[in-house]
Order: sequence, then C-alpha cells, then structure tokens
Amino acid sequence: MPARHRPRRSVLYMPGSKARALEKARSLPADSLILDLEDAVAPSEKAAARELVKAAVLEGGFGEREVVIRINGLDTPWGAADLVAACAAGPDAILIPKVESREMIEEADARMTYHQAPVDTAIWAMVETPMGVLRAAEIATGPRMACFVMGTNDLVKELRAAHTPDRLNLAASLGWCLLAARAHGLACIDGVYNAFRDAEGTRAACAQGRDYGFDGKTLIHPDQIAIANDVFAPSPDDVALAERMISAFAEAQARGEGVAVVDGRIVENLHVESARRVIAEAQAIARLEAEAA
Repeated sequence: MPARHRPRRSVLYMPGSKARALEKARSLPADSLILDLEDAVAPSEKAAARELVKAAVLEGGFGEREVVIRINGLDTPWGAADLVAACAAGPDAILIPKVESREMIEEADARMTYHQAPVDTAIWAMVETPMGVLRAAEIATGPRMACFVMGTNDLVKELRAAHTPDRLNLAASLGWCLLAARAHGLACIDGVYNAFRDAEGTRAACAQGRDYGFDGKTLIHPDQIAIANDVFAPSPDDVALAERMISAFAEAQARGEGVAVVDGRIVENLHVESARRVIAEAQAIARLEAEAA
C-alpha cells in the first residue's frame, strides 16, 4: 500500500488517556496525529484510554489531519483489544510498535481483516530495534504497509548508544530504513527531538531529518509543530527554482536538446522529476492549510 501523496511534515504524538489533549488535537496545525495507547499511557489507564481514543476517532472533527492510532504490541496484555478498538474506529492508519518482521505485519493485517477494519486503513510500522532495522526491507513489503516511523529513543537504548546532535551513531540505521521505504514506495518519518522547549535545537533536528530525506518528523509537543511545518515545506525560492527548471527543460526538449541550464547548473530529466515533486508538495501543503483555515 504505497503512501498517497500528502504532507507529513509534523506528526504529533498525543496521549490517548487525556480527553483534553484529544480535543485539543482537533485544532492543532499538525499534518498528522498519532493518538497513542502505548508509551504515553500508564498500564492502569490502558483500558480507559482505548475507549477514549476509539470514541474520539469515531466522533471525527479532525478535518484534513491524518489520524493514526498507535496500539500496544500484539504480544502485550493490551495489544489485541487495542487493535479491535482501532479497527472499529477506522483511523487513517494503525501504528504497530517494535516491528521486527514481515510476519508481524501479516498478523496485524489478518486481524484487521477479521475485525473488519476499513480497507483503506493502512499499517504504519515503528522501527525501533536493531532487528527491525536489519529487516526493514522485508517489513516494507507487508500488506497495508504505508509508512515507517523511526523510534530513535528506543533504538539508541537498544544500541547502547548516546543521543548526539549529529546522530552519526544512527546514520546507518536511518539510511537503511529510508532506503527500504523509498524502494517500496513508503513514507518515512524521523524520530522525535526530546528537548521540545529548545526551539533552535528542534529546528536543527528537523533540518537534519529533511536533509536525510525524511518526509517529516514525529513530535512530542505542540510547540514543535510550526518549526517542523516550516522546515519540511518547500520554500518560495525552492518552488520558484523548480518552476524555472521545468520550464527550461521543456524549452530544451522543444529544441531537440536533452539537457537545460538553470543558474549555471545542468538540468536533466532526473532534476525535473525532483522539481515536480517539490511543486506537488507545495500544492498539497497549500490545500491542506486552506482547508484547515
């Protein structure tokens, strides 16, 4: 299930146990919302959170925001019931934590089919363990698969590594998962930046994720949304350059030439494909923001 083209610049986790947070999510300018039943919810609150999230999604009111429910793992005491509730709610996607094999995706898909989840409810997979990273290419081929979400906090822990600004210790893992996602037409969302009150650090982390090639960044606080939306969106200069490249290449083709030159740089067909993607992204963001206004 390749990801349909839509902005996923900001993907905000919201605790499923907090009714006020779920209500607030309806007005936040995040592109996507992950209503969380896993890490953000204490064991004593799991059952109540499950019903809160189910009711919130069924009620709707999230506008054009993409709504995702993160369940507990199917090997936990709560995962099976979470999945049943999520199937009944019918979100845009169900996020499975700690995915380590294609078989885990197949099991989730089989249960979703049995419990009559909507056919267009996708599966997102958290990649947050060494085994998950190593098997990313096979996981990407699973049924309903649409997106990888990098669980960098858990991955750092499992690697016995440290959180560093340059994330060189995660470069191989991040790059491998991006390769797997792009090879199979999936979206891929970067992990969180924990110091949410550090605006400068958040911007730097988002810029790094953008330069890696991620579609957007998972966020832990609403204050991070505007920064992620800004960093992961094409700038007006990006759009203007893309338009010039497309126009120049079309003119070159009309002259029977295979390349064009824009701002002193060669423009070939591969650059035109990237330029068209930039314009499509800008147009999709404009539509999303117009509908939310």
